[in-house]
Amino acid sequence: MIRKESKNDMRLRRHKKIRRTLSGTETTPRLSVFRSNAAISAQLIDDVKGVTLASSSSKELKIKNNNLEAASAVGKDIAEKAKKAKIKTVVFDRSGYLYHGRVKALAEAARENGLEF
Repeated sequence: MIRKESKNDMRLRRHKKIRRTLSGTETTPRLSVFRSNAAISAQLIDDVKGVTLASSSSKELKIKNNNLEAASAVGKDIAEKAKKAKIKTVVFDRSGYLYHGRVKALAEAARENGLEF
């Protein structure tokens, strides 16, 4: 019997393929997005040192609804934290998710608040 891959298995496979070429440094960290049914989160990661420079999530911001407004708020918050850390440019890692909906809303909010991709 052949086992069919789940949507998350396919996403993880795409994510591994993307991560082979995508890497963040201290000056241009990787903006990694994680999306679940309950929340959305973003991290600025320096892959050279293996350190998270800043992070934000809808749970941290105490947003109850997980919708486009929550994603926009997380994007705005991560951009403000990046400004405080004197980070202007990032490499966007959508973690295998489609650039649509909440992931797109987070990215656009981060761009509007000063981050360059």
